[in-house]
Amino acid sequence: MTRVLLLATTTGYQTRAFGEAAERLGVDLVFATDRCHLIEDPWQDHAIPIRFYDEDASVAAIVQVAKARPIDGVLVVGDLPTVIGARVAQAFGLPGHPPEAAAIARHKQLTRERLRDAGLPVPWFFPVAIDPQSSALSPQPSALDRAPLTYPCIVKPVALSGSRGVMRADDPSTFRAALERLRALMRTREVRAERNEAHDTVLVEGFIPGREYAVEGLLHRGALNVLAIFDKPDPLDGPFFEETIYVTPSSAPADVQTRIVSTVASAADAIGLHHGPVHAECRVNPSTGSGQAEVFVLEVAARPIGGLCARALRLQSAISNPQSAISLEELLLRHALGENPGAWRRESDASGVMMIPIPRRGIFRGVQGIDAARQAPGVEDVLITAKVDQLLLPLPEGASYLGFIFARADRAAGVEQALRTAHARLAFAIDPEFPVLTEAPV
Repeated sequence: MTRVLLLATTTGYQTRAFGEAAERLGVDLVFATDRCHLIEDPWQDHAIPIRFYDEDASVAAIVQVAKARPIDGVLVVGDLPTVIGARVAQAFGLPGHPPEAAAIARHKQLTRERLRDAGLPVPWFFPVAIDPQSSALSPQPSALDRAPLTYPCIVKPVALSGSRGVMRADDPSTFRAALERLRALMRTREVRAERNEAHDTVLVEGFIPGREYAVEGLLHRGALNVLAIFDKPDPLDGPFFEETIYVTPSSAPADVQTRIVSTVASAADAIGLHHGPVHAECRVNPSTGSGQAEVFVLEVAARPIGGLCARALRLQSAISNPQSAISLEELLLRHALGENPGAWRRESDASGVMMIPIPRRGIFRGVQGIDAARQAPGVEDVLITAKVDQLLLPLPEGASYLGFIFARADRAAGVEQALRTAHARLAFAIDPEFPVLTEAPV
C-alpha cells in the first residue's frame, strides 16, 4: 500500500478530511503532529510525535520511522511544519518545495524582499525589532521617525498567519499603539512556545487600497495550476483584517484575473516554490498611474487553504468521468503521489464559505439558530467549531473562528447571499470573561 505523510499541528477537522480521502484512494495516511513524545498517543492516531520548533530532530524522527514504513508522498497542513515537510521530502528524494523556499514563504519580510528583487509590485516596508521580554522597542523612536513612514500603514508580525496581529495605523499615535499591542501578542505564552526567532521582528509597510483575492493552486514541477480564484467581498480596510467570506468563481474582470494568476505565478517563482500546494493572497489596486489595476501579492504560502475552507472547493476531471467530483484533499493526495493536476478543474457551480467571525472577547456559551441557518436557500452546511466554555479572542489577538458556513448556487452572488442569510439567523451567547459585579462586595 502506498503511504503519504501528513504533517499537521494536531489531528482535527481538516486532517479527518484527508483521512476520508485517503480511505477512498486506498492510501495509508501517516501523521506527524506537534506533540510531546512522552505522551502515549493521546488522540489514538498513531502519529509520529515531533516538535515543530526543532526541525532537525523532527526530520530525524520521521526518517527513522520511515525505515520500517517507507513514505511515497508528503503533505503539510498549516504554516509551521512547511519547512520540515520540505526537508523530509528532500531526504526521501520526493518532489516538493525546496526547504529554503518554504522558509521564505512563511516569513513576510523575506517574501517582500524576494518579490521586490524580482521587480514585482510591493509596498514600501521596513522591519522593526521588538523585545518580547520587555516593553523595549528597537530601533528607538528617533530611528523610527527617520524611517520612510507614511500613513496609512500596516503593522504585522513576520511569522503569524491568518491576519493575526495585522493592524492598520492612520497616524503616529495609532502606529505606536499598534506596535505595543503587537509586542504584547508576541509575549503571550502561546506565541513564545513556538520558539521562533522571527517573532522578535515585526514588519511595517504601506497600506494597499483595493480588493483582496485568494488563489488556490498546485505547482507541478514549476508550473502553476490554478484551482480557484476566491473573491473576498467584504472590504478589508482595517483597523484589523479578519477574513470572512470566500466566493468562487471570481467576479473580477477577465483581464484582472489573468494578471492575478500571472503575478502569483511570478511571485511563487521569485520565492523559489516549485512543487506542491500553494495558497496566495493578493490585493488589486485599481488606482495606479498606468490606468491598469496593479496586483500586489501579499503572500504565497507553501501549503493548501487552511481550516475547513477546502470544503468550498470540489474538482472535476476533464479526462475521466466529468460527473464525478473529488475533494481538494483527494487531489492533494493524488498530486503527492505523482499525478499531474492539469486535468482537474473547479466544479461549474459557484461555491463559497464564511469563516464565522468572533464578535467580541468572552466565554462562549452556545449558539441558537443552527437549524434555521442550514435551511437558508443554497446553504450546504453550518459547522460550529468553537467549544462551549472556550475563551473567544477576536482579531488581532485571536487565531480561530466560531465556525464555518458553506453554500453553493448557480452564481457567486447567490452564494454570498446564502452565506449572509445563514449568518444572520445565528445568535451566539458570549459571556464576559470576568463576572460583572452588580453590587459592592461585602
